[in-house]
Amino acid sequence: MALYSDKVMDHFRNPRNVGVISDADGVGEVGNAKCGDIMKIYLKIEDGVIVDVKFETFGCGSAIASSSMATELIKGKPVADALALTNKAVAEALDGLPAYKMHCSVLAEEAIKKALLDYYTKNDIPYDATVFADLDDCCHDD
Repeated sequence: MALYSDKVMDHFRNPRNVGVISDADGVGEVGNAKCGDIMKIYLKIEDGVIVDVKFETFGCGSAIASSSMATELIKGKPVADALALTNKAVAEALDGLPAYKMHCSVLAEEAIKKALLDYYTKNDIPYDATVFADLDDCCHDD
């Protein structure tokens, strides 16, 4: 059995939604320079729907693939769906990640949540702080 699935390799070799949204409605960055994975997600939101999403990731192939897949999973979806996206869903959509690379899918989930928190904060939109509580204690935070 190969270490990485065909989907991981495809999203690593041909990442989707790479880039920057200069007038993003929400931006989330997570990572740790010590471990080498840094992920930044940009969201463009209209009428509660993510109409565009881009990412910049500095890291391993699993981090790039996780970023790419996560953006595909939330593009065109309501904000509530993006907020509900889990790292497990990202990993499953990639047909799995090795256990020691699961932190890459966690980074993708966290970056999206940070971008949504940024969006809520910038627009004075009320939100449930408990949904974002794990971001404060996360080992991947800057």
